[in-house]
Amino acid sequence: MRGYNGWSYRPYSPYDQIEKRFLPYICRVAPGEAAIELEWFDASADDGGHQLYFRKYKTDDEFIKQELTAPTCTIEQLEPDCDYEFYVARADGSGSSDVRLARTGKPVGTVVNYLHPDDECYAYSGRSLCSPSIVKLPSGALLASMDVFALQAPQNLTLIYRSDDNGEHWHFVTELFPCFWGKLFYHRDALYMLATATEYGDLLIGKSADEGKTWSAPVTIMTGAGSWGGRGPHKAPMPVTQLENRLYTAIDYGSWSTGGHRSGLISIDADADLMVAENWVCTGFLPYDDSWEGAAPKGKSGGGLEGNAVAGPDGEIYNVLRYQMEDYGKALVLKGNKNRPEEPLQFHSFADFNGGSNAKFDLLYDEPSGAYWAIVNEIVDEKTPTQRNVLSLAVSRDMQHFKIVNRLLDYRHENPADVGFQYVSFLFDGDDILYLCRTGFNQAKNMHDANYSTFHRIERFRQYLPKE
Repeated sequence: MRGYNGWSYRPYSPYDQIEKRFLPYICRVAPGEAAIELEWFDASADDGGHQLYFRKYKTDDEFIKQELTAPTCTIEQLEPDCDYEFYVARADGSGSSDVRLARTGKPVGTVVNYLHPDDECYAYSGRSLCSPSIVKLPSGALLASMDVFALQAPQNLTLIYRSDDNGEHWHFVTELFPCFWGKLFYHRDALYMLATATEYGDLLIGKSADEGKTWSAPVTIMTGAGSWGGRGPHKAPMPVTQLENRLYTAIDYGSWSTGGHRSGLISIDADADLMVAENWVCTGFLPYDDSWEGAAPKGKSGGGLEGNAVAGPDGEIYNVLRYQMEDYGKALVLKGNKNRPEEPLQFHSFADFNGGSNAKFDLLYDEPSGAYWAIVNEIVDEKTPTQRNVLSLAVSRDMQHFKIVNRLLDYRHENPADVGFQYVSFLFDGDDILYLCRTGFNQAKNMHDANYSTFHRIERFRQYLPKE
């Protein structure tokens, strides 16, 4: 066993299970209504043949054998809404993959990847798919990433997938370890991943020169606690925004277990080397103050979290955050100083924003429409203010008054404790919006601990812009 100074693996496994890196590996699962599509590889075997074995989960049925002749295959004519287990084995009996699980059922959107709540393949990191991030490369390819989450687990593995046909089909690229809360973005002829090592771990950045296939060893920008219980950087895959000649993205600092988070921005000169830690600067971290004008009644809010760095209508830099007040219908707006990027943020306002409080949202400015767009969890019932089973498109011309203009996914008929479409990462693609969603559906552990990562397209999104 040799040392390794990279960040990417095909696949990663803990070092006391390193033999798994040399066995057949199922790298993608995508169940359909009555079928299960999977992708696999075996990097260390001669082409001696492989078989797929499958049966209903938690039964004593005999495994059904299916010959494998390609790196992708589909198990067809399955029973809908049923759990199955399966694995790939070498024909000569010299090795097999982990047993994987999937539940059939009609999917929502296009399935990029799936993880059954009982599947232990990534248990060293977690048991659900979290933190979606999507980027379009100059070649036209789409990359989608997601990490593997469980409450108070290590949470340190990220999976990356690629589509070369505008999101219709997806294939495995690589895995990053350690990598959590990762944001993919492209800048100056290179692909980057900005992430933490784990929840509240070190803030890292890595670089890929081959469209995400291989990655440099990450550079530490900011040290963290290295544990969910300590204070450190907190970040979902928030947008990386360029204003004039500087890149900005939002970051929080603190932890749930130590009393909450403070809000900030990190930034770098767009001409600087992003892989040099000293080139990055961070504002001071601003604590929430319930005396701010328009704040929720004292003691009822957890403050701001998971902000969006965005240029305001006045050309200044702002941080627009999820405001943790379940039924308040607001987003928190803080203002930075683009001329002094290390200066702490200042309170600016609370924006009227249904969906700006109960979950992370991306907020992007679209120059052709002259408007700010977001995909949010709309609150449609005051009795269930934390619901995430309605996903909607919101828009604002002034970054202060947002309007819901289209309900994208409306599953109010499903129990909001069981179904969630959340933490969307999106981008503008000509006249369309492309988005990646953390989807808890079809018997996920719960609405929060998602079992799907799903891809969606909003065609001709500017048609929903209200008239002035």
